Amino acid sequence: MEKRATEMAVGAFVALGLAALVMLALQVSGLAAIGTPSGYQVSAYFNNIGGLRERAPVKAGGVTVGRVTAIDYDQRSYTARVTLTIDGNYDAFPRDTVASIHTSGLLGEQFVSFEPGGDVDYLGEGDTIEFTESAIVLERLIGQFMFQQGRD
Repeated sequence: MEKRATEMAVGAFVALGLAALVMLALQVSGLAAIGTPSGYQVSAYFNNIGGLRERAPVKAGGVTVGRVTAIDYDQRSYTARVTLTIDGNYDAFPRDTVASIHTSGLLGEQFVSFEPGGDVDYLGEGDTIEFTESAIVLERLIGQFMFQQGRD
C-alpha cells in the first residue's frame, strides 16, 4: 500500500511539472493571452513589418499596453495594415503618437512600440496612427554596409 502511495505522489509531481512547463512555454511564446482582448482598436500602415506576428505586444515605455490583433495587406496603398487593440486602461495616447516596429531579445521577437506625441486629442476606436516607422531589415543594412565598404 505504501508503494502505491509513493507511485501516486510521484505521478502527481510529474503531472504538475509538465503543467508548469506548458504554462511557461505559453508565457514565453505570448500565446497565453489567447482570447478577445478588451479595449479599443486602432490601425497603422507600415511599408515593411518584418517578422511581426498577430498577438505580438504593443509597448509604450517598455510596458505592454496592447496586442497586435490583425495583419493584412492594403492593395490601394501597397502597405501592410496592422490592427492594434489597446487596453482600455491606456486611453490617453495622443493622436500624433508614433508607432514603430522593434526587435527585442536574442530570439528576435518583434513588437510595436508607441512613442507618445504632444497632441491634445487622443486616439480612439477606429482611428489610424499617421506616423509609423517600419521594421529594420538586418540583411538590407548588411548589404548597404558591404556595398559602402567595397566602394571605398
